[in-house]
Amino acid sequence: MKRLFGKSLVVVLAAMLAAALAKPALADPIIIKFSHVVSPDAPKGKAALLFKQLAEKYTDGKVTVEVYPNSSLYKDKEELEALQLGSVQLLAPSISKFGPLGVKEFDVFDLPFLMTDDSHARQMMASPMMADLNKKLEDKGVEPLAYWDNGAHVYTANVPLNMPDDFRGLKMRIQGSKVLDAVARQLGAIPQIIAFGELYQSLQTGVADGEDNVPSNIWTQKLYDVQKYLTVSHHGRLTYSLITNKKFWDALPADVRPGLDRAVQESTAFFDDTAAKDNVTAMDQIKASGKIQVHVLTDTEKQAWIAALMPVHKEMQSRFGKDFIERIYKASGFVPPQS
Repeated sequence: MKRLFGKSLVVVLAAMLAAALAKPALADPIIIKFSHVVSPDAPKGKAALLFKQLAEKYTDGKVTVEVYPNSSLYKDKEELEALQLGSVQLLAPSISKFGPLGVKEFDVFDLPFLMTDDSHARQMMASPMMADLNKKLEDKGVEPLAYWDNGAHVYTANVPLNMPDDFRGLKMRIQGSKVLDAVARQLGAIPQIIAFGELYQSLQTGVADGEDNVPSNIWTQKLYDVQKYLTVSHHGRLTYSLITNKKFWDALPADVRPGLDRAVQESTAFFDDTAAKDNVTAMDQIKASGKIQVHVLTDTEKQAWIAALMPVHKEMQSRFGKDFIERIYKASGFVPPQS
């Protein structure tokens, strides 16, 4: 009886083993590393986390997204090279950072007062011209998936910035755009290229005297703790591009791409809505903190800023070509003031 039971057990175990071997092995999930330089509480941080949730949901677990905020994986100067090498799969940098890739045309969006409101910015990003610019990124192995509009810039500094002459001699932090460099110099300031993750300390220690940003970044990075004055100037715009490594994206399985495309679309809509709301809330919180004086440019002051900075537009014709800049004007709806 025991011998019979033993044989039966062996048969059952063998059958179970055969059945297990017959089942296809579950493939390891595709890992997508998403690196960015802002706080998880900033609009980009929130959208990155939402993308993670949606991507994993819509691909039924075939994809796992790892989000690395606050420059915890790569800093500004490192992340684009890491993307091209395939060390990271998703970034959402400011489009002002594409110049070092050899795609200088994106610097044009830093022309002062080009896209100061939502309608002009969205009109530009929906323009057919963007397809030509996207192709230039693709030629560098970078696939732009979406553009995220983070709103208009304001300036902060340790002195009031009400008129263009107030910038003279100040060390102003900029991103790596040649246009932003020209803007600072046109105002008589000294441009300082500083990584976003190093900005707070640079302002705290006096390496930089001021900077420009959107209110949500100023609030979440606590820049109001190390600056005394904020000027609502809306002289420029912060646009991010959600980008990936083109070879990686093109090689994704056919049953994965639709879910990721849907996650991109929904997280983009979420970002634009969240950024608009968070910038309003952040400005209210900055004012309520009592740590920084807020000044809104008067019409007279704004016209003085525009007059002082329009020469940058003309200067940049040698970099981009007059025809290209005029096409950007048309696509964005910008009408240059008559001199």
